[in-house]
Amino acid sequence: MLYTSLSLDYVLRPSTLDKNPPLLIMLHGYGSDENDLFSFASELPEELLIISARAPYRMQPFGNAWYAINFDADKGKWNDNVQAKQSVDLIAKFIDEVVSKYDIGKDNITLLGFSQGTILSYAVALTYPEKVKNIIALSGYINQDILPEDIGEKEYSHLDFYCSHGSVDQVIPVDWARQTQPFLNSVNIKNVYSEFPVGHGVAPQNFYEFNTWLEQRL
Repeated sequence: MLYTSLSLDYVLRPSTLDKNPPLLIMLHGYGSDENDLFSFASELPEELLIISARAPYRMQPFGNAWYAINFDADKGKWNDNVQAKQSVDLIAKFIDEVVSKYDIGKDNITLLGFSQGTILSYAVALTYPEKVKNIIALSGYINQDILPEDIGEKEYSHLDFYCSHGSVDQVIPVDWARQTQPFLNSVNIKNVYSEFPVGHGVAPQNFYEFNTWLEQRL
């Protein structure tokens, strides 16, 4: 069922807990929709309240995006960082709305992103660290152009990141993802980084690994 009562449309899998369930918010990739990552929901821990959000920008003929990507042959591929920052703020607002609507404890919120959704999950955590606890970052990278200028003044010690990438990713180069761990270490964020012999996708072993990682943090 698609819910439209908050600032982002979303689908939901309820928790088995009566109150204060841990929350997992899924953020899909460019050109996809809320149903993509939601296919993982049935295999994730039952105590999680799982919400998969739809990105705000509709694409033609189908799909959605968190921000525009221009594929101009002359300029090369470039991101609309203004839209990206707006989506960071929109996701932060959406987290607050979900917490209020579903009576969620603020101390156990996880973001799970893929590709463009991962890029924004990093940015949300680094801009609004007080709103999240765990980040599962699949097939993405840290876009420093959309991070706040005061990043060195924020408190990140409570955050925990699981990061993974395909070693033969043809969409986002693995070298970009390999810069993630040194960056997170530099701001004292707990993290693990894994690579799998796949392209721009999630291998079964990758799913098993991040699911186990998440279970240990609920």
